[in-house]
Amino acid sequence: MYHLRFQGTHYDIGLRWGTRLFGHGKLLLENVPFPITEERIEFAKKCRSYYEEWYPEILEEIRGIAEGQKEEGALFEAVLFGMYCMMPEQKCSCFAFREGEHVLLARNSDFLTELERLYMNCMYRFSGASYGFSGNTTAFAEMEDGVNEYGLAVGLTSVYPSVLGYGMNAGMLLRCGLEKCRNVEEFVQFLEKAPIASSQTFTAADRSGEAALIECNPEKMEVCSVDEKNHFVSAVNAFNLPGMRKYRAEGIDDWRAGERYETIQAAFARHKQEPFAFAADVLGGKYGFMCQYDRKTGKDTVWSVIYDVTGGKIYRCEGNPSRKRFLEDKRIF
Repeated sequence: MYHLRFQGTHYDIGLRWGTRLFGHGKLLLENVPFPITEERIEFAKKCRSYYEEWYPEILEEIRGIAEGQKEEGALFEAVLFGMYCMMPEQKCSCFAFREGEHVLLARNSDFLTELERLYMNCMYRFSGASYGFSGNTTAFAEMEDGVNEYGLAVGLTSVYPSVLGYGMNAGMLLRCGLEKCRNVEEFVQFLEKAPIASSQTFTAADRSGEAALIECNPEKMEVCSVDEKNHFVSAVNAFNLPGMRKYRAEGIDDWRAGERYETIQAAFARHKQEPFAFAADVLGGKYGFMCQYDRKTGKDTVWSVIYDVTGGKIYRCEGNPSRKRFLEDKRIF
């Protein structure tokens, strides 16, 4: 996993990074694991106006990356805007819970082993109004989990789309939320208004102790909060909240999402551990199937992360948590 620090305006961040990669002979578009088809280009064009309205900063960053790479910006937009809308997509697990004074958000990122060398942890600090954050991604520009300077942490899981819209995709929605929202309530309000193109879940927690699961697609959104009735929330690569189940796709390879979901449910019925140890053991497969993929198939858990949002700590395992340790990331924004 690469570790990168970015600082400045969105455009300057993109330009410096794209230029540096180009100077080392690294071309981002050569590492995209799918063809950049005319369909993707046209889809991105139809989504672009929504980014102009809701997240113009990311367009500036993409423009900078493209200029630094000496490529057309439209090609980068085709790659990034179609993610989570047009396959492939990540297969991940996420949960959040409150234990005493602590609220933790934990996530496994499951994806292709052939791209492991490209996965990144990024720390952003902006010269504009956007909030700084630390995040992790299997791609670039978009984010799959992270925590910002106000203590809002969010993790996503992708869901196979039974409906498709034009707007912002999961990774961009998550990153935009980290840059513009200070807590779970603001993030939920943002998602209620934002144009959504893809199908996904977001698990969010904040420094005040609030936590919630948001399942959403272009047509509908459902929210379940951690409270006296719900002691935890969890998500895999399928909708499980009652109002969203009609959007579930059948007969797809979801990397054993049902088993991962049942493992989380059973773990919370049994656990008597200290919060961090419990989260690490669930992610590491000690309560049932979570990360025990056969790497020979090209699938694996490629990183895990635990955000202790009330304690202000980040723990990351760079690789499969059944084989590697969680280490605290003590860097600050």
